[in-house]
Amino acid sequence: MNHLWQSIATDGNTQWVLFSTLLLGIASGVLGSFALLRKQSLIGDAVAHAALPGICFAFMFIGEKNFFVLLTGAAATGLLAAYTIQLITNTTRIKEDTAICLVLSVFFGLGIVLLTKVAQMPTGNQSGLDDFIFGQAASLVGRDVQLMGLTAAALIIITTLLFKEFKVSTFDPQFAKGIGLPVGFLNFWFVSLLVITVVIGIQAVGVILMAALLITPSISARYWTDSLSTMVFISGVIGGISGATGTLISTMGKGLSTGPFIVLTATAIFIVSLLFSPNRGLISIFMRRARNDDRLAIRFILKKVYEMGGESINERNLWRISAISKMRFTRVMKQLVKNGYIMNPGGVITITDSGSIKAEQFRFVDELIELKEMYPGELGSLDINWIENQEEGAISGDQLKKLQLKMTEVYSQNPFLNIKVRAGRGGQGYEL
Repeated sequence: MNHLWQSIATDGNTQWVLFSTLLLGIASGVLGSFALLRKQSLIGDAVAHAALPGICFAFMFIGEKNFFVLLTGAAATGLLAAYTIQLITNTTRIKEDTAICLVLSVFFGLGIVLLTKVAQMPTGNQSGLDDFIFGQAASLVGRDVQLMGLTAAALIIITTLLFKEFKVSTFDPQFAKGIGLPVGFLNFWFVSLLVITVVIGIQAVGVILMAALLITPSISARYWTDSLSTMVFISGVIGGISGATGTLISTMGKGLSTGPFIVLTATAIFIVSLLFSPNRGLISIFMRRARNDDRLAIRFILKKVYEMGGESINERNLWRISAISKMRFTRVMKQLVKNGYIMNPGGVITITDSGSIKAEQFRFVDELIELKEMYPGELGSLDINWIENQEEGAISGDQLKKLQLKMTEVYSQNPFLNIKVRAGRGGQGYEL
């Protein structure tokens, strides 16, 4: 570990590699967000695989490993693959996912054939083209790293400048056309930026795993926000962390490929997002469902006790009637006792006055919901969510007058509706 930090602090090449993979991760996360929202996630995978034959063609043409020339070849076949997918989708009945699979398999198969041909060349064994399959950032030299870093920085800047245009064309292309935006050119420009991102990243991440660096940070960011700008920012941060962390891990051992560690880091962040994000995380969803189930159980049990007319009820019999788990029933009963709605001495349940009022409120809301479902046109705008949130368990006089006024208005417009609001048995709750 000390050797790692010393290398970062003193080795210029390590610093450049770390900086370039950091920028690559940011650029991939930013562009990947738009690719995800445009439902073009797999295009990056097709482009990454299609870059391999371009790399091989470029090497066979010049006979040496010139990073710029190899990237130029990769960009050429990558763009060809991307536009071929769009051409097939726009001019035939073949769907986009089928076109992506077709182009990916053809181009990657051609790349493997050419890679075998390169290996048979006199200088093929020293070509180092195998690094493009799984990624090996350590094999980059200073000039290669500078090219990657500057290109990634340019991609981030261009995407930032065109953020509003990409946003509009992504969510509402028809509106974008209506206000005069060149949607076709923007799509062409976006695909080109996506191809460039893939091309500059294949040396560090590899053609097989580059698509994961594009999509995984954006999916992770989607769990944390509903705002596009925030999503793009979070995705860029996750991509940058993944790129830098994966590079650092790969430098800790000899011969470790960089791409798998970058992708594994991004995947670990995705798992954290999947589980712990506040709104969409599995844990938060489970907790919300549990709270909702408890709420429904409280409503059912309190109304059931209220319907007994004040009779004492055995707790075990009530549990059988409720048809819920014993654990939830025990938790709900404790909550009802704590709120003062029921008393449960020795397993014998009786309802309190405040419990009767609350039960009447529940019944009142249920009847209103049924009426709204029966007459959606007349009562669709009637807001009843606030009724259950009354802390005192009943509707105040002013609120009742407003509700009665609303009902009177509905009744005057629709004489066939016979709706009245009256006081319930508890004297403070209300019924229809």
